[in-house]
Amino acid sequence: MHLIEVGGKRILLDCGLFEGRRQEATERNRVLPFDPAQVDCLILSHAHIDHSGNIPTLCKGGFEGTIYSTHATRDLCGILLLDSAHIQADDAEYLNRKNRNKGTPHIEPLYTKEEAEKSLRQFISVGYDRTVPILKGVELTFRDAGHILGSAIVALQIKEGRRKIRFGFTGDIGRETMSLLRARTPVTDLDLLVMESTYGDRLHGPIEDTENKLAEAVNRTSARGGKIIVPAFSVGSTQQVIHSLHRLIESRRIPTLPVYVDSPLSVSATEIFRLHPECYNDELYGYIMSSPNPFGFEMCRYVRMADDSKKLNDLKGPCVIISSSGMCEAGRILHHLKNNVSDPRNTILVVNFCAEHTLGKRIVERVPQIRIFGEMYALRAEVVVINAFSSHADRDELLSYVGAAKGTIRRYALVHGEEDQSLALAQKVREMTKKEVVVPGRGESVEI
Repeated sequence: MHLIEVGGKRILLDCGLFEGRRQEATERNRVLPFDPAQVDCLILSHAHIDHSGNIPTLCKGGFEGTIYSTHATRDLCGILLLDSAHIQADDAEYLNRKNRNKGTPHIEPLYTKEEAEKSLRQFISVGYDRTVPILKGVELTFRDAGHILGSAIVALQIKEGRRKIRFGFTGDIGRETMSLLRARTPVTDLDLLVMESTYGDRLHGPIEDTENKLAEAVNRTSARGGKIIVPAFSVGSTQQVIHSLHRLIESRRIPTLPVYVDSPLSVSATEIFRLHPECYNDELYGYIMSSPNPFGFEMCRYVRMADDSKKLNDLKGPCVIISSSGMCEAGRILHHLKNNVSDPRNTILVVNFCAEHTLGKRIVERVPQIRIFGEMYALRAEVVVINAFSSHADRDELLSYVGAAKGTIRRYALVHGEEDQSLALAQKVREMTKKEVVVPGRGESVEI
């Protein structure tokens, strides 16, 4: 969440859910650091829950303004926010039932499905590269961020009195060579760019090695009769993994084994992907022309119903189960992990960024004992991490994006990263641009 104050008005950039330690996440998500009723409009960079997931709380708290997003982002939020409410309700019910006799406080979901649905009525969608006025003296243009379907870089042209200011906000920046989306669009001539730094000091490895590593993990696990459990974000990485598995099976580089996408949200999100071919790059567009269903194939099964999800626990023999959420903090993936992490024949395949203090991060770190639904489980399954499936730009790709501005950005503020990642990238950007680069702390203000 980033708040711009201009001409007596307030513009909020993104309103995401914080993920991390349960108590801290609960406190930060329930109590916003500003009065929602005093916000005049919200600009949403993309639909991922860490950017959009607390919009219903904002609206419930008194925000009545317009929410601006791209067309695909609006469509995705139509399922993501409702799914978020559904997951919170299910998890609260499960924990309350489990803790009924322990004397622990009753848990309420952050917001209801009705509150999530109501917030969707405040959206207005705008196409890429179309400049629209949003407040007096403020014009908005979305540029393609290449991160997920509908993701956008926000460019604002601001007039305040005699001053004219150009402001940019990257949201999340996509990869340079991902196989699904159009390339990200650089923004130039800005007084300030607020830029993400998730992989500020990390490299993904060559993109061409990604499917090789995926094939090796599948073949190794299949040979020992195990299951491949893939925690994946429903928007972006799920479709990328399915697309790659399809290609590997077609080329006979992996056996023809069942692939289950166990997430109602992933099913709906994949349907939305089919509705927005304008977001695809030339490679995928050409693939669609020859293969009308790039996100499904003969051995791929989409699972919507909870009863069908439970039946996956009884599967015998090798298979792939893709389920959300990517950081393993909620959703059906928790049940699949609970049932499979202690079997050394199985593999947990991590294809997303996992924040500190999340279950996904503990799996990446291969902690011997992990807690799921309050119970401890031995982590005996193999853990394979393939960062190249991430839709976030790595360090060199972030620096390439900075370089594309050709020195026309006068100041940078690096956000959306663990402190070591942000600080390391800040030093690189300073050396590269000779411009001022700040890494603001939570609640810190910067004057433009």
